Amino acid sequence: MEERTTRKNKRGISLKKFNILLFVFALIITGVMFVAMKQTTDLYEETHNITQQVVELRQSAYDMQLASDYLTEQIRCFAVTGERKYLQNYFDEANVTKRRESALENIKKYKGTTVAFSSLSEAMVGSLDLMNIEYYSALLTIDAYGFDRADFPDIPGNVELTNRDQERTVEEKKQLAINMLFDSTYRSKKEYIQSNMRKCLEEISDNMDKEQQQLAEELNKQVALEHILTEVLIAIMMGIVIATTIWVINPLMKFVGLIREEKPVPLNGAYEVRFLAKTYNLIYYTNIENKKRLEYDATHDKLTGVFNRRGYDLLLSNVDIESSALMLIDLDYFKRVNDKNGHDVGDRELVRVTDALLKAFRNYGYCCRLGGDEFAVIFVHVDSETGAMVEKKIKRINEKLSKPVKGVPAISVSAGMAYGHDGLDPEELFKRADRALYDVKERGRADIFVIR
Repeated sequence: MEERTTRKNKRGISLKKFNILLFVFALIITGVMFVAMKQTTDLYEETHNITQQVVELRQSAYDMQLASDYLTEQIRCFAVTGERKYLQNYFDEANVTKRRESALENIKKYKGTTVAFSSLSEAMVGSLDLMNIEYYSALLTIDAYGFDRADFPDIPGNVELTNRDQERTVEEKKQLAINMLFDSTYRSKKEYIQSNMRKCLEEISDNMDKEQQQLAEELNKQVALEHILTEVLIAIMMGIVIATTIWVINPLMKFVGLIREEKPVPLNGAYEVRFLAKTYNLIYYTNIENKKRLEYDATHDKLTGVFNRRGYDLLLSNVDIESSALMLIDLDYFKRVNDKNGHDVGDRELVRVTDALLKAFRNYGYCCRLGGDEFAVIFVHVDSETGAMVEKKIKRINEKLSKPVKGVPAISVSAGMAYGHDGLDPEELFKRADRALYDVKERGRADIFVIR
């Protein structure tokens, strides 16, 4: 187990597998979230429907109570006043509007087998029973006021006045009609109806409250689940960002800096990043070995030890032109030195100039002798301040070369420098540097000109 863990640490975590794992996990969480959202929507709709039912059922119960009270009110008004409109209103409610019957149907539709429906049915039975008293009271009033019963066909035919009541006087009939609607029997039946209506309302309220509470609890659980799933998805996204930063971005940023410094890179980060690092390091060490295997004489000048023309061509063809610069150097009036002092002194002069160039620019690029008294320095990884640095160093070189040393006469150098940029090839870079060198010679030599 420990060996497997060690191998995994050396190999690195596979970014591809890690992303696939997180993607699958996120896909599962997303699917679960969609299901949870659908359930939440269903619960919300069910809660809404229950609320609507509560409103409708309570309204139905109230309508029945209102209808019963309305019938009582209208029949009493008729008995007291004898005005026909009240009796007509009574029959309209009982036979046309039928709020009691509608209320009972609504209750049955939602809660047909519950105590609520049973209670309301009992109330309806009581209300119908009460109507027999009301019909009899109405018939007494009709007879007392001398109305024709045929004008009131809504009174059932089986309702007839007793012989005793028929013999009563008009006032006695009126009073009896009123008393029947206000006595203890009538009130008892009325209270029975109201009692059953209250039971119905209580049953509706209790049942609906329980259902609403249960749905509310389920809805709260669903919302909590959605919050958890959302947090998990956020955690997955944060995990991807953090993992990518740790295993990819940070190692690559370090790699870029080390590659610019031409150094090997460490094997850090994800498996894919480590693979790139291994590949780069292999190329890096291979290049080092290849450089060592190059025939020294084939790429270096025998007299000065710096790169020769072949080495110059090899170097310039492999550097990044966009981040490089080329400086061409000529010894001023070198032919006079050879003619006056001989080629041996001329060679020593070349070596002296080479040493000065190496001391000044060894850490910034590659020094080359292109032939005769023509030198070149290839600068790599240049920036905006490189040109100013080179100008200062050329001036110092000329100051040093202006003094003869051990039989080697004083001399000066002229230099032209050109920056590389995107799309520029080695030949065009050479032409730009050569043009800069030509400008220096035209201005009097012993100086440098930089083309940016």
